[in-house]
Amino acid sequence: MPLRDILILLFLAALWGGSFLFMRVAVPEFGVMALIFLRVGIAALILLPLLLIKKQTQALRDNLIPALAVGVINSAIPFCLIAYSLHTLSTGFASILNATTPIATAIVGLLWIGERLSPLKALGMGIGIAGVVILAWDKLAIPSQNNTAVMLAIAAGVLATFFYAWSAIYTKRRLQGVNPLALATGSQLGGSIVLLPLAWVYWPSSSPSIEAWGSAIALAAFCSALAYLLFFRLIESIGPTRATMVTFIVPVFGMFWGGLILAEQASTMMLLACGIILAGTGLATGVLTGKTAAKA
Repeated sequence: MPLRDILILLFLAALWGGSFLFMRVAVPEFGVMALIFLRVGIAALILLPLLLIKKQTQALRDNLIPALAVGVINSAIPFCLIAYSLHTLSTGFASILNATTPIATAIVGLLWIGERLSPLKALGMGIGIAGVVILAWDKLAIPSQNNTAVMLAIAAGVLATFFYAWSAIYTKRRLQGVNPLALATGSQLGGSIVLLPLAWVYWPSSSPSIEAWGSAIALAAFCSALAYLLFFRLIESIGPTRATMVTFIVPVFGMFWGGLILAEQASTMMLLACGIILAGTGLATGVLTGKTAAKA
């Protein structure tokens, strides 16, 4: 992988690690629908002028429907699922769950496009799933905790990874060669259109704090507008499987930001589960064996 793509991957991981922090801070005051509408809506407003300046409006028009569809399956739905999970889960915990996205991509690739699954990749998927079970077991073992809420939050976090996986493969198959700015703008517009009526219905009755507004704006500007420009560029450059490897690094930043800003503590079992999940992900994507396809 070229050094430039490696640096972009690391920077993207830092941004998306921060997204869990910003959602964790803002979602209690905004609620899921209002916060995620602000995330994609503000991102769309930031990207639209850039689209006009770069004269890429025709690229968006030519691919409008699939770009809007990506906004639903890669932004609106998984963002809402993760925001819901962060009502209950810590920043670091949610980011570790998100690290299973490459495993979800391998599963979706197998079921959708018949992508070959080697024995090592199958083993990696099994190890990654075992890591999620250990992570969930550790969380559910905490006394005086609403286990139903925890289970629903974990399920939402895992389900979000399958939407990311579906979107990554769909983008590679249907939007090959499309300008990343046009694709990022269209996706955020698509998410905004879907979430507008829900945000209207579920807008908070009391005004959120300045801290919550700041988190929402940072979430939109940096973790959506900028991050998706980088992400779609990576899909085009190195393929969806390698691009979703960003989630391999996100937990490191998720736990770092959560510990630094929110003083969240990572338990020994949580760190162990993280290591198991990342090891399984490494095998499932070929990172640990050096057999990752350049454009998989």
